[in-house]
Amino acid sequence: MAAAKSNTNWFAIGVSIAVVVVLVAIGGLVVFLNNQATAPGVAPKSDIVDGKTGAISFGSGDDEIETYVDFMCPICGQFEDAYGEQLQSAAANGTITLSIHPISILDRASQNTQFSTRSANAAYCVAEQAPDSFLAFFNLLFERQPEENSTGLTDEELSAIAQESGAGAAADCISAGTFNKFVADMTALTPPDPETGRVGTPTVVINGDRIQNADIASQFAKLLG
Repeated sequence: MAAAKSNTNWFAIGVSIAVVVVLVAIGGLVVFLNNQATAPGVAPKSDIVDGKTGAISFGSGDDEIETYVDFMCPICGQFEDAYGEQLQSAAANGTITLSIHPISILDRASQNTQFSTRSANAAYCVAEQAPDSFLAFFNLLFERQPEENSTGLTDEELSAIAQESGAGAAADCISAGTFNKFVADMTALTPPDPETGRVGTPTVVINGDRIQNADIASQFAKLLG
């Protein structure tokens, strides 16, 4: 009896193998992208930045005052007008430790330019590249603060302010959005209002305790004189 002729469909097998390979590759890509989305943002490498809390700190006083600010927030601008110089002077003379947290809660108020995130990223870029220039940059950002619901400042304008502050080396970091993910991670750590559960700016924490905005003046008077 003659041997049975093979009916093996090598083309179909080849196609099946190719499909499996493609599915495995897609699965690996999905896992990679998911890991990228959930991975913590890269933290600035700087002696003045706490990579876990996002605090950019100055001074060595026993009492710590932490401020959480959004560079688009008009009330933050008013807060800096009222207390910024006093806080920075107190940190400089060792009365307090001042820890500044640039956060992003008002991207919705910059006509889709994500100014809050970009400006906070710029602050971290300056803190990493030119830490001695950070406060000058910080102060200029509020001095030139754009109006809420405007397009904000461009990356080029942020870089120009950095240059003016002595932090021209931060330009590439600013345009690349190097710390955008880190800004989002740190924003999520902002202590909410215990009464409403909402996050707002400015938020002030003194020695680990979040205080109500109505109590800022009296609390600062106790610590700063």
